[in-house]
Amino acid sequence: MGSQILVVEDDDRIADLIARNLEAAGFTCLMASHGDQALGEFTRSRPALVVLDLGLAGIDGLEVTRRMRRESDVPILMVTARSAESDKLLGLEVGADDYITKPFSTAELIARVRALLRRSSGQLAEFDLLYFLAARPGRVFSREALMEHVWGSERVVDERSIDSLVSRLRRKLERDPASPAYLQTVWGAGYRLMTPA
Repeated sequence: MGSQILVVEDDDRIADLIARNLEAAGFTCLMASHGDQALGEFTRSRPALVVLDLGLAGIDGLEVTRRMRRESDVPILMVTARSAESDKLLGLEVGADDYITKPFSTAELIARVRALLRRSSGQLAEFDLLYFLAARPGRVFSREALMEHVWGSERVVDERSIDSLVSRLRRKLERDPASPAYLQTVWGAGYRLMTPA
């Protein structure tokens, strides 16, 4: 039996499509159609990954992500019909690890799920990014350079995935993640890790 994935989608047709394709790829799917149900299933089942629709009725996908993130680092793949960059960035900022925009191909969905599971299994992790930056204190690296180091030839992800990793690391390292003292953004250039004075 493959990794257990929680699919949170209020459109039955899309939910069924996602589940059928993930199960054909060897995963086991749990289903939820709204935010409350998703949070309950998440707490009960502790899935390996969550595929989460942003546009849920009631508790929306952003709030579901925030609540899941308070208690777990489980990979969250956000599914959205909103193509604006600001919507995608907001999803990453609240804790999603990656996003996919509707309509999407099932091949891309499965590739992104597999990439997230590989990263979360420890083959590629936050530690890699932290270790790389800590070995070069104060030096600024572009997203592209960091992505190349952390994922190598894994090109399913894009540069915004680095933002998600940085956001998770800040929640663990910083007293105030919104005003980081150590893992700093250098606007227009990238990121750097500053050592304590």
